[in-house]
Amino acid sequence: MSGVWVLLRGLSRESGHWGVFPEHLLRELRGQQPAARVISLDLPGTGTLRRQPSPTQVSAIVDACRAELQRQGVVTRVSVLGMSLGAAVLSDWANRYPDEVEAGVLINPSLRPFSEVFRRARPLNYLGLALLSLSRFSTRLREERVLRLTTRLTPPQAVIERWVELQRQHPLGLRNTARQLLASLRYRASRVRPSAPMLLLCSKGDSLVDWRCSQAISRAWGAPLRLHTKAGHDLPLDDPAWVARAVVEWLRDRSIQGVSPGEWH
Repeated sequence: MSGVWVLLRGLSRESGHWGVFPEHLLRELRGQQPAARVISLDLPGTGTLRRQPSPTQVSAIVDACRAELQRQGVVTRVSVLGMSLGAAVLSDWANRYPDEVEAGVLINPSLRPFSEVFRRARPLNYLGLALLSLSRFSTRLREERVLRLTTRLTPPQAVIERWVELQRQHPLGLRNTARQLLASLRYRASRVRPSAPMLLLCSKGDSLVDWRCSQAISRAWGAPLRLHTKAGHDLPLDDPAWVARAVVEWLRDRSIQGVSPGEWH
């Protein structure tokens, strides 16, 4: 494997919202791949790319991510870890450009058509998150409410100052948030599993997306699933060490079994 990992966040969140997770992942990866790299990309319309219009189709978000990697000089195949909307971007990327994705990790995904039977999203909570992102509440109040909706193990005082500062540095655009939400609602994943190996990680304590959505995708694609029993929707924030270990243990097990990227067992 190339050892290059790309991280993709979810709706209205930027790369800074990963917190300490990239450091945990890089440390674990380098135990197996000393030259491993972790690249956190902002989706168009968020973070450093906040002035760009966010596409209203997931496929266009994928192409923007590919163009950004090329701009950064990354020409090798990559592994991709995507959470929420980022998981939809990963799914489309692996399906349309199979030669570019070596492996993928989907965290708390909600992808049609699999999730329609298993409560695609818990409507009131998911709508509440979207309305918060679109609201005119003060930055601190909005971020505190988002934190309560998306985490269960993270003490607010541990991250709230950082989140408020991120919003001050890169103000959240209401138009781009709405466009991201539209892209998410429009996306429909393929029923056929991608050629790249996939791992699903989900949280039983997720109040936004029913964990059975991940279970349905796992069964349809024949992809392994690991379940965290206590974390909320933002699993990498609630338990970054657990997520990093789960990824590397999966890679190690595949290596031990002699399975190469792109093969299935």
